[in-house]
Amino acid sequence: MRSFPLTAIALLLCAIAPISISAQRLKSAPRVYDFGAVEVGQSSSFAFVLTNTGAKLLRITSMSLDRSDFSFGPLQLPLKLKPGSSVQLNIAFTPQKSGLRQGVGRISSNDPKSPLNIILSGTGGSKQRAEKKLTLSPKSLDFGNVNVGSSAGLTVTLTASGGAVTLSSDRTNSSEFTIAGLTLPLKIPAGQNVQATLQFTPNASGTANAKAGFFSNAKDSPVFELLKGTGVAQSGHEVDLTWDPGDGNAVGYNIFRGTTHGGPYQQLNSGLVASTNYSDLDVQGGTTYFYVATEVDGEGRQSAYSTETKAIVPGN
Repeated sequence: MRSFPLTAIALLLCAIAPISISAQRLKSAPRVYDFGAVEVGQSSSFAFVLTNTGAKLLRITSMSLDRSDFSFGPLQLPLKLKPGSSVQLNIAFTPQKSGLRQGVGRISSNDPKSPLNIILSGTGGSKQRAEKKLTLSPKSLDFGNVNVGSSAGLTVTLTASGGAVTLSSDRTNSSEFTIAGLTLPLKIPAGQNVQATLQFTPNASGTANAKAGFFSNAKDSPVFELLKGTGVAQSGHEVDLTWDPGDGNAVGYNIFRGTTHGGPYQQLNSGLVASTNYSDLDVQGGTTYFYVATEVDGEGRQSAYSTETKAIVPGN
């Protein structure tokens, strides 16, 4: 692979400009969940995913529930989440009597919008009324950009409620997506979950959409996972960027790219870049790119764009 190093990006602004980015932000997937019908005295649990979507360290300090029909699984507090990090939180529904039960789980943290409320519901019933249910979390997966011929994997959690669920088969409707990690048939006890790995191996460039189906003895069978991914043809080129730090107070950097002088630019990195170099592997031959960078300090403040630099990628 041929490399085309660039002249160092001009000095980043030493003074932090008053351009702010998100502070710590706590989100739950999902925010609202119905456990369905569960026999009185029995339990059904679900795995919620808590994620720090901001750019600063998040601290979860306490959790509470307003109804005794719902309970938290073990989670050691206080808990720290770095930007982009996630943790799984199990919540169980154990109805104490028949009928609709509703509750709210409150997660307190240093998120400026704390607390985060998770809306819960479920129906207590007799054994005859309880219905088996298989739930997927999350319900859709986006693999993003994957080089043609390479593979990327993401995990989905399958949870049984209302009784034990026997998973009999699974399949996808596209050869670019496959399911791994399950030995079928598989019995999932009520309130328990298993994980499966979905893999995306693009055979051509462009966006691919598909479904993964999971078949069982649950009333809602089959349940489907929506899949999306984009195949990227490798050009055999890369652009290597290096730059000088600003005032030395940066905890990381963001890299932006455009195809027009002066922008607009799109951010390339999903998390802060800790070093003062970055390699852009997703470039096309015969294309000219324009790059800028910003630095982010410990308070999550972001500087203005650095001086723009240009990279001309030779044709294939």
